[in-house]
Amino acid sequence: MLIQMLIQQPQMIATVLKSTPTWVWGLLAGLTFLGLSQVRTRTASFARIAITPLAMLGLSLWGNISAFGHAPNFGFVLALWTGVLAVTVIAVMQLPVPAGTQYDEASRTFTLPGSWVPMLLIAGIFLTKYVVGVDLAMQPSLALDSQYVLVVAGLYGVFSGIFAGRAARLWRLAARPSLAIA
Repeated sequence: MLIQMLIQQPQMIATVLKSTPTWVWGLLAGLTFLGLSQVRTRTASFARIAITPLAMLGLSLWGNISAFGHAPNFGFVLALWTGVLAVTVIAVMQLPVPAGTQYDEASRTFTLPGSWVPMLLIAGIFLTKYVVGVDLAMQPSLALDSQYVLVVAGLYGVFSGIFAGRAARLWRLAARPSLAIA
């Protein structure tokens, strides 16, 4: 809906942006900072490794609840989101950790090469939440459209699953350091 409107009537972008609550831009700034902090090689503890996936899981769940929480098919939304999340976690865990990733058992910290992947995933979740929010404000009946719900819940599940799967690979590395690629 929003994307279609912007293609057909690009002048409407100003109206949409002006109607966006100020706190949304603060959230975007914080999420951008979080994503950019992962572009450079860094060290991180177990707790730090968990923060981003948990934050993105929360944002993804909030996206589903705020968009479809009052819809009669909300149970389906949560089941779909959970299923897609689980399948994505399992798929991502099959991938090797990125080259240069190390775990120091003595300090219980990870050395992580920089990556733009977290920033892209964060942007994906934020943009999905933003577009869905605008879509539902313009056309609330979309919350009952099975196709729309399927796509949105699936997207949220994939984004969250990638974050959780990446963290799970690191925790597995800590349990079995021989999995690291030097």
